[in-house]
This record gives sequence, C-alpha cells and structure tokens, in this order.
Amino acid sequence: MIVLGLTGSIGMGKSTTARMFAEAGVPVHDSDETVHRLYAGKAAPLVEAAFPGTTVSGSVDRTKLGEHVLGDAAALKRLEAIVHPLVRADADAFLAGNRAAGAPLVVLDIPLLFETAGRGRVDKVVVVTAPADIQRARVLARPGMSEAKLAAILAKQVPDAEKRRQADFIIDTGLGFDAARAAVAAIIAELTGVKSGS
Repeated sequence: MIVLGLTGSIGMGKSTTARMFAEAGVPVHDSDETVHRLYAGKAAPLVEAAFPGTTVSGSVDRTKLGEHVLGDAAALKRLEAIVHPLVRADADAFLAGNRAAGAPLVVLDIPLLFETAGRGRVDKVVVVTAPADIQRARVLARPGMSEAKLAAILAKQVPDAEKRRQADFIIDTGLGFDAARAAVAAIIAELTGVKSGS
C-alpha cells in the first residue's frame, strides 16, 4: 500500500484536492476533520483540563480555545501535545484498516507535513500550490481573517517554494478545477497503474 502525503500552505486548495482524491475512490484521512471530531469527543475533557472554560456541552469551543492559545507559543505547544498524538493514533488506525482491506493507495491529508516532520510517515508527497495573489485572495475572503492573521500563519509555515522543492508531485490549483482533477487522476494512475474511472 502506498501512503501519499497531501499538504500545502493555507489557501492553496488542499481540502478541495483531498475531496478529488476521495471522489476518485482513494481513501483519505483528513487531519482537520479528525481534529473537529476529536474536539467533539475524546479530546474535549483533555483540552478542558488544560484550558478551563474552553468547552461547551462537552465539545471544544474553538473561539474560546483561540482566546487561550493564539499568540501564546507555550499554550499552543500544550494544546499540540494533547491533540497531535490523538490525530496520529487516528491516522494509524486508518492506515491499518486500509492495509487490511488491501487498498493500493491512501492519502494522509497533513496540513503541516513538513513543519511536523511528517515526511517519514509517507511514501510520496503531493504539494498543492497556487500563485501568491490567488492564495491571498482566497484566505482574506474567509470570515474573521485579516492581513495580520494571514502574515502570522504564513510565518509559521514552511515557504511554498521550499514545499514544492521537496514534493514528489505538485498540483497547481490556480489553473482551475479541471486541471487539478486531471493532475489527481495522473498521480493515481502513476502510483497504482490504474486510470481513475476505469
């Protein structure tokens, strides 16, 4: 089974690309979706213990949690020490299940793959990219986003050019949905020998 890591900086179209792999029949493990699930379950009491007052009705309130950790490196590290091992365990169970089922290819959608030394967990890496002006426009269109927030996020991420340099495959989402879908199909065909849709 080939494990393909999918990553890319904020606003590059990673979630949309992950959906394209899933639509083509490739099992996808989405780290962001896993965190949402954990915040409504297993992680909630642990986060509440570390950051009192951040859960509502047994689920983590992301706005309240943000007030505790944004701009506080030590608090963010405490949060990551709780969440990252849970996401990793969830991904390991996903991999084991798909390996047992005989899946030829799976995707691990890891937003901070290079930043968290995730390269060793995957066989190949696909980096999703787009021109900087398109990335900026996409991110600034998000609710609650500002120039300052975007700058702070980008400062923590490995630069796009460096990610592209380390990638096995690159998908440029600035070229539109059809081009991205064709790139996804080409990657699946190259890694599995199976053309998607056949």
